Amino acid sequence: MINTKIYKSVYGLSEKLMAAATKDDIEAFGILYAELKAICVDNENTDKDHPEQWETLADFTEDLEDAVAGYEKALEKATTINSKDHMSSIAFSMATLQLKLGETEIATKNLQDAKISANKIADKDLKKEIDDLLATVVTE
Repeated sequence: MINTKIYKSVYGLSEKLMAAATKDDIEAFGILYAELKAICVDNENTDKDHPEQWETLADFTEDLEDAVAGYEKALEKATTINSKDHMSSIAFSMATLQLKLGETEIATKNLQDAKISANKIADKDLKKEIDDLLATVVTE
C-alpha cells in the first residue's frame, strides 16, 4: 500500500502537471515534473517505494522511450508486490507507447500480460481497453 503522504503528493503533482500541460506552461511543467521525479528517486528502494509513483512519472514523461523505461521500472515494482491493478494498468500503458514506437511484438506480449493480470481486478473499463487494444494488434 502506498504511503498516504506520498500518495497525496503524487496525486497533487499529477493534477498540477495536467493543468500545466493543458495551459502549455512548459516552465511550470518542468518544475513539477522534477518534483515528482525527486519523490520517486528519494523513495526508491525504501519502504516508501511504490509502483504508483513510478507509473505517474512515466505518464508525464514526454519522450516515449524514456516513458517506456519508466513503465518498466513501475511494472517491476508492481510485480514485486504482486499488485494486479498496477500490473495491468502499467503493462497496458507501456504497450500503448510501444505500439506508437512500432514495437508490436513486445507490445502484444505486454497486452497479453495485462489481460492476465486484469483477470484479478475489478476495473471493467480497463479490462475492456486491454481486450480492445489486444484485438486490434492481433488482427493486424
